[in-house]
Amino acid sequence: KNLYAYKLEGFNENWIQLGTERKATFTNLDAGEYMLHVKGSNNDGIWNDEGALLKLVVTPPWWKTNWSYSGYTVMILTFLYGLRRFEINRREQKTQVRESQLRAKAAEAEKRVLEVENERKTKELEGARELQLSMLPKDVPKLAHLDIAVFMKTATEVGGDYYDFSTEPDGTLNVAFGDATGHGMQAGTIVTLMKGFFTSDASRLDIQAFFNHCSKAIKEIKLGRLLMAFSLLKVKGNKVAMSTAGMPPIFLYRKASGAVEEIMLKGMPLGAMKNFPYTLHETELKSGDTILLLSDGLPEQKNVQGEMFDYGRVQKTFAEVGGNTPDDIIKHLVSSGDSWMNGVQQDDDITMLVIKQKV
Repeated sequence: KNLYAYKLEGFNENWIQLGTERKATFTNLDAGEYMLHVKGSNNDGIWNDEGALLKLVVTPPWWKTNWSYSGYTVMILTFLYGLRRFEINRREQKTQVRESQLRAKAAEAEKRVLEVENERKTKELEGARELQLSMLPKDVPKLAHLDIAVFMKTATEVGGDYYDFSTEPDGTLNVAFGDATGHGMQAGTIVTLMKGFFTSDASRLDIQAFFNHCSKAIKEIKLGRLLMAFSLLKVKGNKVAMSTAGMPPIFLYRKASGAVEEIMLKGMPLGAMKNFPYTLHETELKSGDTILLLSDGLPEQKNVQGEMFDYGRVQKTFAEVGGNTPDDIIKHLVSSGDSWMNGVQQDDDITMLVIKQKV
């Protein structure tokens, strides 16, 4: 009988005897190329060592192909990239949350600082308002030949309007009326100075000497830009001497004619220059004549259209009621101003002082 043998190069290196079996079965072969050597023998047991050679190619399953491994590589890289991006995004989100928390804390801290600052400013303004009001006389003088009324309405932010009175032994009435530059405690500082100057020096000095004395003192104190616009009147009997230092005009209503005179006396505010040549104006008051002093609060107050009340309207309104009592004159001017503003916020202190020669 013929006998057979084989060996599969790449799988086993020894010849496998098959006997008379003419087939061989291979399992679990890895993918790759194999060389199958087959030889046989005749009935005499003589083997054909040359045999036959067969090349076998075992293809891998699809999940083990190069394309599959390339896909696996792409998927792994994609997974790693996605994992990295996820980690980066997570860190960025944590950073953003942390930054948001820090911003919130910073905003809260800033809010607390602003609250403290606003509280401080509110207290400062309240203190300035109290100081401003403490500088003013509690009552107007009661004189036989004069009727006097005064009005002051402070703005939201304290200004520096100021008025005062003093009476000399000979009966002369000194009337101080001013407006300090700036607001708040700065204005309160200059008003306090002027209160001291007026109390100690107005009675012993004439008007021009008083103005120059105050200007020199303010400049020597070196208050920077703090100045004082000021008017000073000396009323003795029916004679009035007056001068102004940077204040609005003084209006004088003449009962006999019903006309209003505008007395414009140009002069630098106190503290601006030493020895300025202030102009002195003197006049006589007849029975029923009325003097109106006012700060720039009412004339420069704007309405909803942004237009100022202006001095011409003050003069016209004063002429309409100049024959009335000082209290009625002030009420009319205040009412006219309120109608003009029509709800617009007041910009500055509004102060008016009316002196009428009694009939």
